[in-house]
Amino acid sequence: MTEPKELSPRPFSAAPDEIEALLGALHRNRRTFAWKTGGLDADGMRRTLGPSALTLGGLVKHLALVEDHYFTHQLLGRDYPAVWAPMADSEDWEWTSAADDSPEALRTRWIEAVGRSEAAVDETLAHGGLDRRAEISDWSETPTLRRLLVDLIEEYARHTGHADLIRESIDGLVGEDVPQQQWGP
Repeated sequence: MTEPKELSPRPFSAAPDEIEALLGALHRNRRTFAWKTGGLDADGMRRTLGPSALTLGGLVKHLALVEDHYFTHQLLGRDYPAVWAPMADSEDWEWTSAADDSPEALRTRWIEAVGRSEAAVDETLAHGGLDRRAEISDWSETPTLRRLLVDLIEEYARHTGHADLIRESIDGLVGEDVPQQQWGP
C-alpha cells in the first residue's frame, strides 16, 4: 500500500522565516493529504461517510482545481490548464465527475496541479515576493501571494480532516503525520 514518493519530504526547521513557514506548512499539509487519499482502489475513492456525498476522489479533484485556481489562474493571471475545460458544464463538476476517474488519473491530475502551483509560487517569490498581488481576483480586494498561501493551507487542513474521517471508515488508517517508514525522512 505504499505510494510513490510523489511529494518528497523537505526540511522544515524549528525556527523558519516567513516564506519557509508558509511553504513548509503547505507542503506538510499536501503530504498528509496525499497519505490520507493514497493507495486505494476506485471503490475506496468513491466511498462516502454517513449522509455526506463527499468522497476522497472528489476531494483530490477539488484540491487539484483549487491549486490551479489560486496559483495558475489568480496569481499568474493565466488560463486554466486544458484539463479543466469540462468544468464549464457544471458548478460542482470536480466533485461529481471524480467518480468517473481512476485513482491513478485523479492522483496524476492533483500532482501535476501541485507542480504548476509550486512553479507559480517560485516565479512570484523571485519577482515580487509574498507581497505581490494576484493578477486576477474574485475578491473585493486583490490578495497577495501571502494571503493565497494562508488560504490554501487552510483549504488543505479542512479537507485533510474530511479525508481523515473517510479514510478511517475504509481501512482504519489514522494519524496526523505521514509515517517516515512509508514516505521517507
